[in-house]
Amino acid sequence: MAKSWTPMIAAAAATVVACFAGGVAAQDKELLVAGQCDRTGPTQIVGVVICPAIQDYFDLVNSKGGVEGYKIKYYELDNEYKVPQAVEEYERQKQAGAVSIAIYGTPQVQALNQKLVEDKIPGTSPGFGISASADGRRFPYLFPVAATYWSQAAAAVQFFKDKAGGSLKGKKIAYVYYDNPGGHEPLPILEDLQKTEGFELRSFAVPPPGVEMGAQVIDITQRYRPDFVIDHLFGRSPSVAIKEYKRAGFPLSKVIGLVWASAEADINAAGGWQVAEGYHTLQFAGAGDNYPIRQEIRDMYKAQGKPPPKDMDDTVVYNRGLLIAAVHTEAIRNAIKAKGGRKPTGEDVKNGFEHIHDFTLGGLFPPLKITPTDHEGGGWVQVFQVHNGKFVKETDWFRAYPEVVTAAIKKAE
Repeated sequence: MAKSWTPMIAAAAATVVACFAGGVAAQDKELLVAGQCDRTGPTQIVGVVICPAIQDYFDLVNSKGGVEGYKIKYYELDNEYKVPQAVEEYERQKQAGAVSIAIYGTPQVQALNQKLVEDKIPGTSPGFGISASADGRRFPYLFPVAATYWSQAAAAVQFFKDKAGGSLKGKKIAYVYYDNPGGHEPLPILEDLQKTEGFELRSFAVPPPGVEMGAQVIDITQRYRPDFVIDHLFGRSPSVAIKEYKRAGFPLSKVIGLVWASAEADINAAGGWQVAEGYHTLQFAGAGDNYPIRQEIRDMYKAQGKPPPKDMDDTVVYNRGLLIAAVHTEAIRNAIKAKGGRKPTGEDVKNGFEHIHDFTLGGLFPPLKITPTDHEGGGWVQVFQVHNGKFVKETDWFRAYPEVVTAAIKKAE
């Protein structure tokens, strides 16, 4: 009896071994990219669009065979814009084998930066985070890979200087900011430029979650009466500010929103395009639909028999999600090539980030050039204005006061 079972047992054992080996082989050709989002917290207006865009990009890459033969698995968790959750989730994502992580939130970046170094896992913080992390020598595993808050503040001042005819001497600028670490980041640059450009600067803090700011707007529009306003607000607060300025009769053409106050969702939540007419927005990735990568994603959904997701309607935030996924993909591609096709580690992917050169994703963002010493990639931005129901591009890609920003980075050492 026992003898007759032997072939069956052997066959079953062979099947188990084959399945296990197949699973190991599949995992061996898979790379885990971690991501954190806010889908349920105070900045969910961004999270519910930017993270689906990241997933869409990775799905597109995988549908074309992956990256140099490796499939990308995107492991996303919702940190609710809370630091304890972000730290806990990072540990889970690290244990799962993440080779890179898309971080979400400036307070979260500050909490995770040292862990990235200890664990040799590169993290991205495009358009937010620690501005001094542009210095790759001091922040070897943190990559802002787009205009930091320092570069954004410099660009806003340059834009208003151009609007004022080339001089801000004697002008008054109000800086309205979300009162958390991210909101405080641009202040060193604004204070430096105040001295050199001769304008008056006054700051107005908005307590989180930023849904009440009537008192600040009255103080700004009726007492201070600035020539220009820089809004550095997140979550629902940008739309509240737009509505309050409009109610106070303050010209929105004198206001520019830094990058997290600059999306279609902010305009819609403020009451629509007519309400926000004239409002200026700062962008580190292109706004609008006219980019080949967006059509590729539509074609992917069409091939699946599905309509394109509504997330794509908020082009500003969705396009930033594509940027995030694209730079992680490009870093992984560089790492795999450098290793001759072998599976890369987090340290390899870190080196891959530092070899992203002249990458634009079909013009969606300016040519990035990331090096071991420059993790920002240039600090380029564009300005758009709300006009006749859409965002109209006002400037080409530009960067402002690079010597001031560089000096601030050195001062932060």
